[in-house]
Amino acid sequence: MSGSVSGESVTARQDSGGAGGGGAALSGSVALVTGASSGIGAAAALALAREGASLALVARRRERLEHLTRSIGERGGASLVLTADLGDARQARRVVEETVDHFGQLDVLLNNAGFGARGAVEDSDPEDWDRMIGLNFTAVLRMSHAALPHLLRAAHDGPRGVADLVTVSSVAGRVPRRDNSVYSATKHAVCSFSEALRQEVTGRQVRVGLVEPGMTSTEMTRGGSQAASAHGMPQESWLHAEDIARVITFMVTQPPHMAVNEIAVRPTAQEH
Repeated sequence: MSGSVSGESVTARQDSGGAGGGGAALSGSVALVTGASSGIGAAAALALAREGASLALVARRRERLEHLTRSIGERGGASLVLTADLGDARQARRVVEETVDHFGQLDVLLNNAGFGARGAVEDSDPEDWDRMIGLNFTAVLRMSHAALPHLLRAAHDGPRGVADLVTVSSVAGRVPRRDNSVYSATKHAVCSFSEALRQEVTGRQVRVGLVEPGMTSTEMTRGGSQAASAHGMPQESWLHAEDIARVITFMVTQPPHMAVNEIAVRPTAQEH
């Protein structure tokens, strides 16, 4: 739904055995997840809900988000559906504002939305380059900028004494490969941005983390041009979205004095 934002909340009973349990590490927190309609985003949203967080779910495909919010509600969690195309520069601030208006706070931002298109530079479509730059990098900048005041406030006033801004990048940002130049460039830019931002806010209890998955089975990689990045590695050996969700959850559930700033995670069989 390009160029639009709409919200729908689903709040279910929170009992001690569900997502809002009192012993959960993120109980009382609010997390906003972009690219939440499938893959790593959906898996991470469910994992964060299990830790007690309320979720703002952002993606273009409303029906996928509604299915996810039902799953969260069945587990005793609360969530908000926000349809948006983050390639539109106006959308980032609006989804953050909708989240804070609804829940009253924002404690965790997960920048996960992304797009990849492989191809040699001379054969590529520059419109694919624009989309990769817009979603993989520019949207991360805009989401981070919009969320930062609320994360700083949560770190100062919230019960955890810390807030988290995590971006899902890629090992492609560290190891450029032929036919993947622009995708690698966007992920390398995200790495640099995250480290510089970390230095700016770490003294104010906002942790900035970067997760760099290797070959992971998602809609973007299965059967698409990005599958060539596997270089013949059998799909059964790839990582799963739930593997990356565990890494993200590990990062944001550490005690306030501990910041896990960067994790690269590859399939055991992946060389580069």
